[in-house]
Amino acid sequence: MEKIMNITGNTILITGGGTGIGRALAEALHARGNQIIIAGRRESVLRDTAAANPGMAWATLDVEDPAAVAAFGARIVKDHPGLNAVILNAGIMKAEDLTAEPFDLATVDATITTNLLGPIRLTASLLPHLRAQPKATVITVTSGLAFIPLAATPTYNATKAAMHSWTQSLRHQLRDTAVEVLELAPPAVATDLMPGHAENPNSMPLADYTTEVLDLIERGDTPRGEILVERVKQLRFAETGDYEATFQRLNGSH
Repeated sequence: MEKIMNITGNTILITGGGTGIGRALAEALHARGNQIIIAGRRESVLRDTAAANPGMAWATLDVEDPAAVAAFGARIVKDHPGLNAVILNAGIMKAEDLTAEPFDLATVDATITTNLLGPIRLTASLLPHLRAQPKATVITVTSGLAFIPLAATPTYNATKAAMHSWTQSLRHQLRDTAVEVLELAPPAVATDLMPGHAENPNSMPLADYTTEVLDLIERGDTPRGEILVERVKQLRFAETGDYEATFQRLNGSH
């Protein structure tokens, strides 16, 4: 069954939609004639984003509470019965010192909950509704770091690698349904995901990233269900390229 996401006419839920890549995708897809619902923890940024884009809806979401995620999914489906796409974009990225004594596990717990458990729980909540649609799409947002780690952010890399693997399984299990499963794996993009990202000259400009992503979706250029801009391919295919050189470029030589 051919499953190429239409770029317009959808009702799309975007988590982490008030800032960064999530907001950029929300605004670009809103402008292309989709009904957008943005979700996240901070009501203020959601309100500001929705106010700047008349017609955009918003809802707060606490991914740390499994019951709250299930209730959120039920409420979104009730309020937006046409929902046929979700972009699982919410994520946190924090540096960790694994040699610290004592080692702070709070960052580990928060990162796994937000980046891994959150999207899995939300998908579980929404999937019965999405499977009942004539055509639906689930997009997970991973990272080029799912394939080669930035050693300063070990738990972030690990959650993204786990989401890559989970996405492959979800895609396979839904292969005979009308639900398309795509994986968006960004390179470093100029956002505030981590301090310094927005100012780093090596980060890809957010507007350029958004334009290239939408173009790939529109053209159906998603081999293996992956949405890969040119800038991320060195990371994505590091295992079959010059892994050591790419690792050293990311992390410094030893």
